[in-house]
Amino acid sequence: MLVRLVSLGLLIAAWYAGSQIAGARLLPAPETVGLALLSEANSGALAANLAATLARVAASFAIAMTLGTALGLVMGRSRIADRIGDPWLVVLLNLPALVIIVLAYVWAGLTESAAIAAVALNKLPLVTVTVREGARSLDRQFDEMAQVFRMSAWVRLRHVVMPQLAPYIAAAARSGLSLVWKIVLIVELLGRPNGVGFEIGVAFQLFDVTRILAYALAFVAVMLAIETLLVQPFERHVSRWRPSPA
Repeated sequence: MLVRLVSLGLLIAAWYAGSQIAGARLLPAPETVGLALLSEANSGALAANLAATLARVAASFAIAMTLGTALGLVMGRSRIADRIGDPWLVVLLNLPALVIIVLAYVWAGLTESAAIAAVALNKLPLVTVTVREGARSLDRQFDEMAQVFRMSAWVRLRHVVMPQLAPYIAAAARSGLSLVWKIVLIVELLGRPNGVGFEIGVAFQLFDVTRILAYALAFVAVMLAIETLLVQPFERHVSRWRPSPA
């Protein structure tokens, strides 16, 4: 904890020194950004825009994780499904995020559903690939045990398959979440009337670096809180059965 506080202090000191060198117009001082952040919070704009962005992150994340887990499980357990779906994964993995976002807006209009679908589609192949690798490594002895005890498909999925896949799902969630919130900002910048990305776009047009940094810091703080309070504990929980490294 002490090391992190020292590191944070050094970062703020470097920021302050940089603001003195570059000038307030290019790099405002920390206290200036803090006052702007407080002003946005008091007006209610900060909370409203953060809520809009987080809602999009949550919706697209849930869609991508659900579909990606299902597709990855099927492709990992079925060679035919893997052969059919693999070319699609290769295309989506190599298609630039900006292209998917622009096409979604062109085909579906500047709507909320198009924005969420574009973000989810960018994350979907990453989840699918990770879960597919987990499905390929499932222990066949547990499958044989489930057959001996005549477990139903639902019971087998819940008590045999999902506990083995949980570490892979956690890894996909953690790596994918960082991707989702970055893409959400681009989606909002290009085609939404609210959200952190929209506000950063407006500030960019006005060359308001203070406001850009204020919203960026607020967004980073919220994402770090989610990572620390939700994602990391979940990953430790699902991996608790693994032996600790010596």
